[in-house]
Amino acid sequence: MALDAAVGVLACPHCTAPLAIAGRVLTCPTGHSFDVAKQGYVNLLGSAQPANADTSDMVAARDRFLSSGLYDPVAAALVDAVRDSRASTIAEVGAGTAWYLTQVLDRLPTARGVALDVSVQAARKAARAHPRAASVVADTWRRAPLVDHSVNLLLCVFAPRNLPEFRRVLAPTGQLVIIHPNPGHLAGLRGSYGLLDVDADKESRLAHQLEGFEVSRQRVSYEVEATADQVTDLVAMGPNAFHASPQPYPAASLDVDVTIVTAAVA
Repeated sequence: MALDAAVGVLACPHCTAPLAIAGRVLTCPTGHSFDVAKQGYVNLLGSAQPANADTSDMVAARDRFLSSGLYDPVAAALVDAVRDSRASTIAEVGAGTAWYLTQVLDRLPTARGVALDVSVQAARKAARAHPRAASVVADTWRRAPLVDHSVNLLLCVFAPRNLPEFRRVLAPTGQLVIIHPNPGHLAGLRGSYGLLDVDADKESRLAHQLEGFEVSRQRVSYEVEATADQVTDLVAMGPNAFHASPQPYPAASLDVDVTIVTAAVA
């Protein structure tokens, strides 16, 4: 069972004690228990998923788009940014379908991974993403259900950042890799269709949040031609799905422009 990858890493969302896995049930020493869903994930959210969690349609669109290869250069740069080839435990917050986590696990054959996302629909897909990746429904914007200092490598790709939690779960020599969009990311698409803007102050805020880490940055920028279906899936797979009117979009040239921030615990 892929969830076995999380043995010794997951913590009870109620009392924060470590969770043990026995069959298809996770339990903590104080008696809280959580059943493993038939699809292979475990729900540690403790409440209904929020209204902005990815829907099944968004997950399907994300799966199709990422399978197209248009973001392969981003994934390759992410893998290259991983400094510790001996990292044993990897977690991705806001993991969605766990596509990025899978790329890293494929490059690190002895590592295990934990995909955390607030969406049940995403967790169902992530549970089948990789044999060494556990899938967990959790709200990492609050407290991640991870044991203190249990993660060697933490990934945050196009996802909300909770730096105090990142510091708590990272091992003393752990590494954090963040990918965030620059203001030029998909600028042509955003300008044409009124999609959500990228905050111009994102980089300065992140620099402040990462004080105390050893930080390096790498910019990835390229253009790629996307079909009409790929553009439609790109819009439908993220936050724009809640704001843009459902419609097919024409083929377009995508200006992919992201920064990869690598931060090591100092």
